[in-house]
Amino acid sequence: MSPTEVNRKEMNVIRSLLVWLCFIPVAILNGGLRQYVLVRWLGEVGANALSGVLLSLFILLITWLLLPRIVRYNQKESYRIGIVWMLLTIGFEFTFGLMGDISFRELLSAYNPMSGNLWLLVVITTFGAPRLVSNKERR
Repeated sequence: MSPTEVNRKEMNVIRSLLVWLCFIPVAILNGGLRQYVLVRWLGEVGANALSGVLLSLFILLITWLLLPRIVRYNQKESYRIGIVWMLLTIGFEFTFGLMGDISFRELLSAYNPMSGNLWLLVVITTFGAPRLVSNKERR
């Protein structure tokens, strides 16, 4: 691999991480919307479900707006970006959840869509967004 190719790949990693970092404030704002607005209207289960759908849509929108404009990547790299984003998302959630005195069991329960919590949809969307956007941009 040429030095130019290595440099491009390193820059792609850094740029894709910058896109992922944009998810964090949006997720925090989405959580505030859920807690302070949606729960009053829809109850806990409905608010969790709608919040998961909204956050997934925001992740797709951010990815669509930013990733193809700042990262040149192919299909294989889209899977790598998605895996890294998914692992970062899960790691972030567990790290800050445990630091915030949320039990491990409670964090795991968010992955059960039967409870009305669609966090699993968010994680799957985070993984698939780079690939989905790369398909859209290549048509």
